[in-house]
Parts: sequence; C-alpha cells; structure tokens
Amino acid sequence: MKNVLKKSNIYLKAAFACLAVIIVLVYYYFFTGFSDCAETRYLYIDDDDTADSVYVKLEDIGSTHASTALRTLLRHQDYAQHVRTGRYEITTDEGVLAVFRKLRNGRQVPIKLTIPESRTLDRLAGALSHRIMLDSLTILNALTDSQQIAELGYDTCTIVCMFVPNTYEVYWNLSADQLLKRMKKEHDAFWNSERLHKAEAINLTPNEVCTLASIIDEETSNNAEKPMIAGMYLNRLKEEMPLQADPTVKFALRNFAIKRVYQGMLTTDSPYNTYVNTGLPPGPIKVASIKGIDAVLNRVAHNYLYMCAKEDFSGTHNFACTYKEHLQNAARYSKALNERGIK
Repeated sequence: MKNVLKKSNIYLKAAFACLAVIIVLVYYYFFTGFSDCAETRYLYIDDDDTADSVYVKLEDIGSTHASTALRTLLRHQDYAQHVRTGRYEITTDEGVLAVFRKLRNGRQVPIKLTIPESRTLDRLAGALSHRIMLDSLTILNALTDSQQIAELGYDTCTIVCMFVPNTYEVYWNLSADQLLKRMKKEHDAFWNSERLHKAEAINLTPNEVCTLASIIDEETSNNAEKPMIAGMYLNRLKEEMPLQADPTVKFALRNFAIKRVYQGMLTTDSPYNTYVNTGLPPGPIKVASIKGIDAVLNRVAHNYLYMCAKEDFSGTHNFACTYKEHLQNAARYSKALNERGIK
C-alpha cells in the first residue's frame, strides 16, 4: 500500500511538473511582449497581402517565439481567409494575444492625412497616394469620374474646391468613395455660415472664392498681402476687366517652371488664360490655401486696379489705380529682371 501511495505521489508530482512547464510555455509564447523593437511599430496590410506575407512582415517586428505563437493562433482562426487591410499599431508592451485580436478584428489606427496645395489633379492624386493605401491612378480616376463627382456637386474643373488643405484623421485603407465623401464632409464644415455670408456679400460662390484664392496663392506667398490682392482682383471683376493674372497663363501652358511670362504666351488658347478671357477661370489653378480663401472673404477695400511685383524681389507688389502708373511699376520690375538675367 505504501508503495502504491509512493508511486501515486511521484506521478502526481510529475503531472504537476508537466502542468507547470506547460503553463510557463503558454505564458512565454502567448502572454509575454510580442514586439522585439525598442519603439512602437506599424504594420501595413494592403490588398495584395496574403496571410503568408503578413507573417513575413510580423517577423520584422516580433521576437522569434512570439511570431511563432501569433502565426499559430492566426492559422487556427483561418486567418488566410480573413486577412483585413489596414494600419495596425504594435506597441512595445503588447502581448501576442493583443496583437492577434487586432489583426483578427481589424482594429487599426488612423493616420493623419494632410491635403497638399497641389497644382493639378494628377499631382494631388500622387501626393495622397503616398499617405493612404490607394494608388494614384485609382484616386485620379475618382477625381475625374464625371458622374461620381457630379453627385457631390462638382465637375472636373471644380472638384479641387472640395479639398480644404488641412490635416484629417482617416483610416489608411479607406476607399476612393470614402475619401471623396470625407472631403465633402470636411468642406461643408469649413464653409460655415460666416464664410458663406461673406462669400455672398462679394457675390461669389464658394467655388468662385476658391478659384480666385488659388490665383492669389500663386501670385504671392506673403499671406499679409493676400487680402490686398484680393481687393484688386475683385475690383477688376466688378469693372468686367480681364484679371490678367500670370499664374493662369502658366496653368494654361501646364508649365509651372516659367519665371517670366512673355507677350507671346498671353494669347494661349485656354479657358484658364485670364488675359484672353474675362471673369474667373472655370475652376481653381491649384488647391487653394485657407489663407487664400480667407483673404478673398476678408479682402481689403481700395480702388487699385493694377499690380506688379516689386523690383526688390521681396515677394510683394506695387499697386496702382491708373494704367499709366502701372506701366511705370512694370518698367522698374522688367529692368530688375533684365539686370538679374531672368528669362
């Protein structure tokens, strides 16, 4: 009897020892930290990823034993059939189970998307594609899909008016449709009752404000001077004079490297050429800045009808009420260009 009890105790101790080892191994593999990095890392899973490619990406972040444990869990959950795209944050103190739940449930973290002041739709699409999962062609196709953007109240000339150059939190894997709808929502929030009333007071629609603002943005980077320039262009519109804005000629030619606009360029056949056409162009020549938009809405009231860049190349302008005075300003600037050999 004593021998039986002795053997039973031995088996019991062995069983407890095995259980202890199993508990330690389970804890080691599934409850210790997953990351093998010194700082938070981000896992990007796109449409082209498979379970195997995700495992490879995880191996660059997790320790060997943690990666093995996570792969085991994912395989048992049939992850290969349920790979979820997104941007996943993996902190240094998260365990295998926490990472597993994120991937299984698609619990990603948003990114900060800054809308750039791009000059053309293709450049805008290219800039956005560097920050979100969508490629530039997919974004460009959405921006030039007449039917899709018409549903939002725009055409291919005015769609850039919908983009307010701010920073927004979005999910990295948002669709093109979701991107456009989000930008429309942010646009409508930006154009609050105060801005709408100010636009109405100068007889412009929000799209027309953005169009004029885009020209002013290209005329100067000096935000303090923008309301002054806005006042001049609004005076021209009121007098039904051509705006004669050099940036519109560069846009019409699609040549933004031009440093000096010559007489021969002014006859370029384009609806965007404000030397040939009166009124505003059919749409903005870039994504207008908030400073530019607010400069139009808060224009300085004056009687100036002309402006010319200052000959000191300060980035500001000389303004004139008469054409004679303007010609004098232009002559000084032209002389300064020649002296610097700017062609």
